[in-house]
Amino acid sequence: MLTTDYLPGTLCWIDVNSPDVQASNSFYTGLFGWESISLGPEHMDYRFCQVGGKTVAAIGQATEDNPARAWMVYFQTPDADAIAKTIEQAGGTVLAAPLDIQGQGRMAVFADPAGAWFAAWQPGATKGLGLVTDPGSLGWAELYAPDPAAARAFYEAVFGWRIEDMPMGDLSYPVISPAEGGETSSMAGIVQLEPGDSAHWLPYFEVPDCDATVGLAQRLGGTVRAPATTIEGVGRMAFLADPVEARFAVITSSA
Repeated sequence: MLTTDYLPGTLCWIDVNSPDVQASNSFYTGLFGWESISLGPEHMDYRFCQVGGKTVAAIGQATEDNPARAWMVYFQTPDADAIAKTIEQAGGTVLAAPLDIQGQGRMAVFADPAGAWFAAWQPGATKGLGLVTDPGSLGWAELYAPDPAAARAFYEAVFGWRIEDMPMGDLSYPVISPAEGGETSSMAGIVQLEPGDSAHWLPYFEVPDCDATVGLAQRLGGTVRAPATTIEGVGRMAFLADPVEARFAVITSSA
């Protein structure tokens, strides 16, 4: 499961760039009960979203140089510059070269060979999210890839992830864990991309009642991409999009 013990390769941060930060902020605070803290105009109104004083996500302002995009997942790295070289050598693309975030850390943005965006975070004062797996926080992530085997090879080469096939009905589900993590350190999975869609990472937020959250999301201006469904032994989940069409999922995990 996700943890805030941030080993190399661990999923450590998520944010979304919005063309309308106020609208996105209103949607997510209304949906998840988040408290929102702006870092001010010097940081383009970048907002830390918190539950009980612990950061669970962030919302940023889209600009010409940093356009609106889907939710971005960040993976911990001890050296952003080194990982950028590794990603290029493995066939990925550097979309934003490593840069310092005023003492908070060092980040870079990439695309994998299929075009899915992701980021790397070299921690400084900010180590990562302060809360995961609790209601209102990140519970899981999935990579939707046109060629799961090729995606698997790429990310194993880049982060050294341990990826194990877990049975799920008649299929197997590749589950990702950081190389140095233990048996319970799984954090994400890989899914076959549907024809016509583009490769992407998708965050899952834990909620106490999936169906109630879906209804609330619709009332707040979100859309349902796939209705709530139950997967035995996993939980009840639904796939949504916010008012500016950034995709995400919600899940009420099985006990």
